[in-house]
Amino acid sequence: MRFFLLLSVLVALSGLGGCAGRSLPKYQTPLARERFQTVRTTAYTHTEADHIQHGRSTASGGKLSDGRIKSAAADWSRWPLGTIFRVQETGEIFRVDDYGWALVGTNTIDLYKPSRAAMNAWGVRRVTIENLVWGSPDRSVAVLEPRSKFKHVRFMLKEFRQSPGEFPQLAGLPPEPVKLVKAEPVQKQRFSPTPKRR
Repeated sequence: MRFFLLLSVLVALSGLGGCAGRSLPKYQTPLARERFQTVRTTAYTHTEADHIQHGRSTASGGKLSDGRIKSAAADWSRWPLGTIFRVQETGEIFRVDDYGWALVGTNTIDLYKPSRAAMNAWGVRRVTIENLVWGSPDRSVAVLEPRSKFKHVRFMLKEFRQSPGEFPQLAGLPPEPVKLVKAEPVQKQRFSPTPKRR
């Protein structure tokens, strides 16, 4: 009995050690930096086991957003911090403000969803994105450098140094939707004729 207990403990400890030394995902050749790209997307939410420690915080220091412009995580050396894109199939607009270990060196973008149900409903999808604004490599590097003790962060910094190429100019964000305002009815004024002077 002791043997099996000892064996269980050793297996558990070796599993913990494996997490600390886990290898990065298999490298994929970066996509061309074009306005339209076909990418693999996954989804994440703030209540997942590997995100609980961060809560609703993003890697850029903000809060995860599900508003008009939603949060997304990616390899910042491919889609720098601040990159804004639209998913063609749904019309949703996302901003890259997060990154994750499982994304570095890949052409996968992780889309933030506000609940586990929404995350699971998205699953894994191959979609076409329209890049509206490229983010800032300089801002990306400034956020990443203090975190360079982490293997996946070092990978992104190395990629920035090895291929610092320019990100092409894009058309920018679509205009804000026009908000219709209900006009207040104009009050009719009564005019009384001016008395005639004699």
